[in-house]
Amino acid sequence: QVQLVESGGGLVQTGDSLRLSCAASGRTVSSYAMGWFRQAPGKEREFVAAINWGGRNTYYADSVKGRFTISRDNAKNTLYLQMNSLKPEDTAVYYCAAQRTPYYDRDAGYDYWGQGTQVTVSS
Repeated sequence: QVQLVESGGGLVQTGDSLRLSCAASGRTVSSYAMGWFRQAPGKEREFVAAINWGGRNTYYADSVKGRFTISRDNAKNTLYLQMNSLKPEDTAVYYCAAQRTPYYDRDAGYDYWGQGTQVTVSS
């Protein structure tokens, strides 16, 4: 079983940056594709970014492309999301998740989820 714990959220102003972390425990996730999702109040959860097991291939939602960067450190069993040029519409609870496959599959579900971390961007 894998446990995922996000951290790094907070209250920032428009244009600021934040770096989210997702620490995995229970077993190594180095062979798993991983992703970030977010859910704003009253909205459905949406895909933000994903990364293959080795970190070489990354995928982004159009809304964050060029502003957010997903990365991972398999030695630390940790996933990251660097968020720059934040906008009020980025306000949401951010979740990390893992797929039990090494290569990101946009049509497959995720097997493990974290509890989320709140990001609030004020205008």
